[in-house]
Amino acid sequence: MTDLARKRVEAPSETPSHHDISFGEALRVWARIASLSFGGPAGQIAVMHRILVDEKRWIGENRFLHALNYCMLLPGPEAQQLATYIGWLLHRTKGGLAAGALFVLPGFLSILALSIIYVSFGNVGVVAGLFFGLKAAVLAIVLQAVVRIGGRALKNGVMVAIAVAAFVAIFVLHVPFPLIILIAAVIGFIGGKAGSPLFQLGGGHGNAGPGLADADSALGEGVPDHARPNLAWSLKIGAGFLLLWLGPIAIIVLTLGQDSVFSQIGIFFSKMAMVTFGGAYAVLSYVAQQAVQHYGWLQPSEMLDGLGMAETTPGPLIMVVQFVGFLGAYRAPGSLPPLTAAVLASILTTWVTFVPCFLWIFLGAPFIEQLRSNRALTGAMTAITAAVVGVIANLAVWFALHVIFAEVVRWEVLGIAIDVPVPSSANLPSVVLTLGAITAIFWLKRGMIPTLLATSLAGMAWYLLYGSS
Repeated sequence: MTDLARKRVEAPSETPSHHDISFGEALRVWARIASLSFGGPAGQIAVMHRILVDEKRWIGENRFLHALNYCMLLPGPEAQQLATYIGWLLHRTKGGLAAGALFVLPGFLSILALSIIYVSFGNVGVVAGLFFGLKAAVLAIVLQAVVRIGGRALKNGVMVAIAVAAFVAIFVLHVPFPLIILIAAVIGFIGGKAGSPLFQLGGGHGNAGPGLADADSALGEGVPDHARPNLAWSLKIGAGFLLLWLGPIAIIVLTLGQDSVFSQIGIFFSKMAMVTFGGAYAVLSYVAQQAVQHYGWLQPSEMLDGLGMAETTPGPLIMVVQFVGFLGAYRAPGSLPPLTAAVLASILTTWVTFVPCFLWIFLGAPFIEQLRSNRALTGAMTAITAAVVGVIANLAVWFALHVIFAEVVRWEVLGIAIDVPVPSSANLPSVVLTLGAITAIFWLKRGMIPTLLATSLAGMAWYLLYGSS
């Protein structure tokens, strides 16, 4: 017997079959992924790829990337949707529910605990210093997102023009974020359908290169029976999740009225769930405009505090909206105790943000083969990604105005209102911490968590030594 033949006999395949993957084992793996899901969607998807493709060999490279591309076409956090999709492929509906819910749960509990600490002890020097330091690092991280996504998306003059137009539209003209995304999608759809190569750059987080073949994975190359298109099942599950999503909002509005903070939270974040293309950084401009300026739920600096929480806890960065809802109800609790109202609003915000994600996956996943190689849809996603660069750049400018400067005035030129900082109101410690965070991320190539930790410690030290002066 040759050595090669002996190896084939003595070393059976290490890849389990689809039927060997127990639901209990999958739960443990999804819990592990959730506990490691720091660093935004790119880092979260990398963790999933390492564990599911390289380590467990449950799903092949091509299938993983195909699922990711589909999730990139949807509103909402693509990493959480990818977990839901793969969980559904492995163990039907219960697998998708378990994977998607576990991905969110650690972050929800962490931010809820931090929110309670924030409103209870936020004025204590150490706590105030912690969030003071976080803001500086968050600004640097948002700038990094602009550079990272821009490097991937702005490959030609058309994409640059879309990004610039999006920035001007939201920062100067105050065009609503959903309208910007819609216009970009229409432009990209038309360009893609026309076959223009300028709109065929692809989306997502890049191709991971050759890896585990689908045939060698536990799922194999075939399509599981439960994953085949079934219109009756799709309509049934879609109606069920639509009721779970909108039913509670209808009850709240009918019971408490449209002016209740709970009604406002339910309606606003439901609308947000339908326009969150491009990830948390992109939609935060929209959230900040509405939550800060329209509803008055929180201050600009508090928005930064919430993003700092989301950056330092596991789970999707969009979990920052949980903190927004928490503060909104805490300050307008109605007849409830403020903390009780805040916790209920935190749950409501999370519910209406993520239930639609399950709806998009369960309703559309069986039909994803129809989306493959669709030039029009790829063009739409490419243009949306370019517009998102401009929107995130606006977010970076907005954060910079409120992190570094204590005073911002609004100038009106030819009927257009522009926020301009007052130079004398610059906060020197904020400037130093922000420059330090930018240096750490861009020049020293430090990771997000070490940078956040360093600026947080520096902020606490400053407050302990000098207070808020």
